[in-house]
Amino acid sequence: MKKVIILTFIALIIFTYVALDLDNHLTLDGLKVGLGQFETWRATSPLLVGLAFFASYILVTALSLPGAVIMTLAAGALFGLFGGTLIVSFASTIGGTLAFLTSRYLLRDLIQQRFGDRLKAINDGVIRDGALYLFTLRLVPVFPFFLVNFLMGLTPISTRIYYVVSQLGMMAGTLVYVNAGTQLAKLKSLSGILSPGLLLSFGLLGIFPLLAKQIMYFMQRRRVYAKWRRPRQFDRNLVVIGAGAAGLVTSYIAAAVKAKVTLIEAHKMGGDCLNYGCVPSKAIIKSARIVHQMRHGENYGLDNTILTFSFRKVMSRVHEVIRTVEPHDSVERYSKLGVEVFQGYARIRDPWTVEVMHDSGSIKLLTTRSIVIATGAQPFIPPLPGLDDVGYVTSDTLWEEFAKLEVPPARFVVLGGGPIGCELAQSFAHLGSQVTQIEKGSRIMAREDEDVSALARDSLERDGVLVLTGHTALRCEREGERKLIVVEHDGVEQRIEFDALLCAVGRVARLSGYGLEDLGIETTRTVVTNDYLETLYPNIYAAGDVAGPYQFTHTAAHQAWYAAVNALFGNVKKFKVDYSVVPWATFIEPEVARVGLNEQDARKKGIAYEVTKFGIDDLDRAIADGNAHGFVKVLTVPGKDKILGVTIMGEHAGDLLAEFVLAMKHGLGLNKVLGTIHTYPTMAEANKYVAGEWKRAHAPQRLLALLERYHSWMRG
Repeated sequence: MKKVIILTFIALIIFTYVALDLDNHLTLDGLKVGLGQFETWRATSPLLVGLAFFASYILVTALSLPGAVIMTLAAGALFGLFGGTLIVSFASTIGGTLAFLTSRYLLRDLIQQRFGDRLKAINDGVIRDGALYLFTLRLVPVFPFFLVNFLMGLTPISTRIYYVVSQLGMMAGTLVYVNAGTQLAKLKSLSGILSPGLLLSFGLLGIFPLLAKQIMYFMQRRRVYAKWRRPRQFDRNLVVIGAGAAGLVTSYIAAAVKAKVTLIEAHKMGGDCLNYGCVPSKAIIKSARIVHQMRHGENYGLDNTILTFSFRKVMSRVHEVIRTVEPHDSVERYSKLGVEVFQGYARIRDPWTVEVMHDSGSIKLLTTRSIVIATGAQPFIPPLPGLDDVGYVTSDTLWEEFAKLEVPPARFVVLGGGPIGCELAQSFAHLGSQVTQIEKGSRIMAREDEDVSALARDSLERDGVLVLTGHTALRCEREGERKLIVVEHDGVEQRIEFDALLCAVGRVARLSGYGLEDLGIETTRTVVTNDYLETLYPNIYAAGDVAGPYQFTHTAAHQAWYAAVNALFGNVKKFKVDYSVVPWATFIEPEVARVGLNEQDARKKGIAYEVTKFGIDDLDRAIADGNAHGFVKVLTVPGKDKILGVTIMGEHAGDLLAEFVLAMKHGLGLNKVLGTIHTYPTMAEANKYVAGEWKRAHAPQRLLALLERYHSWMRG
């Protein structure tokens, strides 16, 4: 109602302005005709006329009415250069700020809600450099100031900064117009005020802040590099440290564009994903699910099987899968692609020099124009008393430690309720271990919505995992051959005996041993980078788990493109990393996959949303496969089919998510998903059915009522 009142008030003023032909007075001819009368009034009541003029100028600029230029000339004619400049400077800034606030109050929330994702880059730029952008625009009077007021009101720039920068930025233009007003009698047209030379001067003046920014950037670079001696020439265009997902893709792209690139890996090619993470974990998950299905054959109309198997063979298959995938990431393959690969330990000696220490002890120094740090992450080991005494495995060491076991650990404790902990807890329960999962928080998979966490917990517990949430691990103890972990819940301690313990409480970036401290490169939990993945040194980049903010193989590969292109071509054009549509999945049974916002994220960010949900238990293919559990949940803009986020829980959820990832990336709504033919019977139909649920909820009821009457009439 307040907005309606304000709009009505503005409309009435504009209507009055037009109806009384006030715009005829605010022309050059009208000013010259009325100047004598103004002079008389000013001579009689100078203070009153000055205040009235000041208030009128504010009103004209606040309402974006035509005539501000004429009033500026009038200020020079009536009050002289100093007085006119003083009045116009403050009146124009106050009026412009009122227009800015009006635009912000009436439209900003609406525009940001509707186009927030597309405006994110602009908003971030305004937050970072808004004062500079505004100052540049204010220095060029050719650019319509009313448009600046309107558009800047839609951005996050603060009112205080807007006022101060506007006051300073408009001063040059104000002086030019007020000075022209002092010579009003000689002025024949408004075009005579801004000659081509003056326009060029204003243009150059407007460019000056941008040039100043580049000069500041250049000076900062000089200061950063001041204590280092830059080589006259370089051996290589790019050196990449780490041959995980980010490092491999970075070096591949560099070689593809014919740059001379060197890739350095201290341990195994392929990094965590191939050797310890994605590949081995998915291999054991598959074996464990088959074991589980065979033991529960009754679910498929078969007899349950009393199954015996060699856990050593299961682990042998895991390593065979690794060996099969290994050539994709091998030294031989990348050498053939044009990448120079060194096995050794890398240390950055200066911004252009990398030292490589080979296993033989020999040292080689490489000079390079750019460096990409892609050293990945490793499991975090909590400072738990007694942990080293009882022994433990991580998601990195498990595959070697368990490789020779004939049977899986009888009593297996999993410390951590995140994706890795949940996947391995369920897999080992499927393989026959008595698994206890300990999570300090109130629920497992805490980054997901509560309904997802609850369904995941039900699934794990149904498969035999004892899930202990709200339990804090205090210490580990050894009593002879017995190994125990002591946990606390609601003030009561509990001792849990185990044969093997998995630490899965998170992963931390590998930051030490690469010379980052000596160079002063800032690190927190990761290497600190800007939007272009640059570190403190613009020629040193970081990508993948070591850079964050995500620890996924696919985001590491995504970042690698930006790191490679910016490192090789950043002197021509740099690209900001786009995290607008990032999918991920947890491969428990049923799988959990997500892209964009979920409900708890939307609530935390204060984003309005609608929820549409389709239960997979009603899907024909899921029923036929015996996998009729889970759901597809889509968050949309209220009243619109624009997708804000999707969570899928069910068989092959990670695969089903791809359709929504594509839709979000290219701005396709649920109506487009609904209008796409999906093969029957497939799990992918769930995506179409959830779109249909949204359509049904937003059906035009009045139109349907009219159609019902029409069809009734047609029946006679």
